[in-house]
Amino acid sequence: MAEHAGEHESVMEKITEKFHSHDSSSDSDDDKDKKTSAAAVKAKIYRLFGREKPVHKVLGGGKPADVFLWRDKKVSAGVLGVATAIWVLFELLEYHLLTLVCHIVILALAVLFLWSNASTFINKSPPQFPEVILPEDIVLGVASALRIELNRAFAILREIASGRDLKKFLAVIAGLWVFSALGSCCNFLTLFYIFFILLHSVPVVYEKYEDQVDSFAEKAEAEIKKQYVVFNANVLSKIPIGLLKDKKLA
Repeated sequence: MAEHAGEHESVMEKITEKFHSHDSSSDSDDDKDKKTSAAAVKAKIYRLFGREKPVHKVLGGGKPADVFLWRDKKVSAGVLGVATAIWVLFELLEYHLLTLVCHIVILALAVLFLWSNASTFINKSPPQFPEVILPEDIVLGVASALRIELNRAFAILREIASGRDLKKFLAVIAGLWVFSALGSCCNFLTLFYIFFILLHSVPVVYEKYEDQVDSFAEKAEAEIKKQYVVFNANVLSKIPIGLLKDKKLA
């Protein structure tokens, strides 16, 4: 009887182990299904310009992105205030850059000179002003980064001019035409200031309402693609590109 009871208990233990293993496997399968469905839903979400990273990462991360996204309101307001003051000085008050630089240097030298001489009359040692030396590695780093960006821009222009991508060519032409129209309405400083204001307003608004903006952009992109198909069928497909290539080969 004891042996029979022991066999019965071992059989029951095996059955419970099978049920537990089945439950754990089913739980793991459910977790995998949930992760797969979550990844599929995430892949289906439309993001503006095919964005896969957060807005902070798209802007480069670090302190510049913090300034543009108003993570530190005092710093962002200070940067925007300095840009506004520069625009008011040069655009509204018609101050010239060389005149402003000379006046700032004159004021700084006068204050430091008077401060150094006044310290001798009040029996205090003159202030020790730090020696300013521009590091070589910073200058070389900026020059290298500028060189890389210029080479990238030249490569993009060369690719567009090669005639391989008509869609990109039309987009660049339209963008340059818009910039030329803006340039005829305002000067470079005002255009740069407008661009600076947009950098401090558009990213933070987009980050706050990115779902609504992405939904609207998805509909707009679908409509633009539809209109492009019509334009391609009615206009671009009728351009005799093949004849021009045959003439060039001949």
